[in-house]
Amino acid sequence: MSLPEELLELAVATAREAGRMLVDKRPAGGPDVVQTKSSPTDVVTQMDRAAEALIIERIRAVRPDDAFLGEEGGEHGGGSGVRWVVDPIDGTVNYLYDLPDWAVSIAAEVDGEAVAGAVEMPRRGESYTAFRGGGALLHTAAGTRELRVTERVPLGRALVATGFGYDAGRRAAQARVLTGVLPAVRDIRRGGSCCVDLCSLAAGRLDAYYERGVQAWDIAAGALIVQEAGGRVEGLHGAAPGPELTMAAGPGTFEALHDLLAPLDPLTD
Repeated sequence: MSLPEELLELAVATAREAGRMLVDKRPAGGPDVVQTKSSPTDVVTQMDRAAEALIIERIRAVRPDDAFLGEEGGEHGGGSGVRWVVDPIDGTVNYLYDLPDWAVSIAAEVDGEAVAGAVEMPRRGESYTAFRGGGALLHTAAGTRELRVTERVPLGRALVATGFGYDAGRRAAQARVLTGVLPAVRDIRRGGSCCVDLCSLAAGRLDAYYERGVQAWDIAAGALIVQEAGGRVEGLHGAAPGPELTMAAGPGTFEALHDLLAPLDPLTD
């Protein structure tokens, strides 16, 4: 078994355990809010922290020399050349409101490149996996299928997902961009979880995705899954995907989405 496959096996097992814990221990009345981030809308819960602690503990038990980058715990160094990028609950507000579109996202990087990714969606009963050069898969109770993005979908027939930030000023700017996108596409979806959107794109359930403000832990696993399903994940004008802008789509559709967004000044808040 190659190193990416070994890392993926550990990521899958850990994400599934964290997902089960999050479902089983979710308080009936909603998790206690322990703090807020940029606004009261951006909820950080005790369960978020507990899930990340579980993930790091399980991985360190097997690979004690690896580094970590987590949404809640920040960055921890290591000497192995492997770094785990962890989002314990992507879609925290969905989780709080008991909506199904949230996920546990775990990616493993080797020398800065993502080589394995697992996205666990417990409420959907779906697990998405990929390792570099090995394709992307969707695992459900009904079986496993290979993922493939849609290709060359004209924008007028493209279902496009996006998301919005928590800062009011950024939301206003994103709304301005959206007014330029919406008339040009089939429709817009706003699910509330970046990695769920990316996995839906990889599965052919969406044709394109774009968002400003996503972080490394939001996209690390999902971007690899999209790429291994034949899609592109980039920023504007060939930049790396990241907080400034992340776009994803299949061949043909990606270029059209890029050319639609570029003149709308999507990097300005």
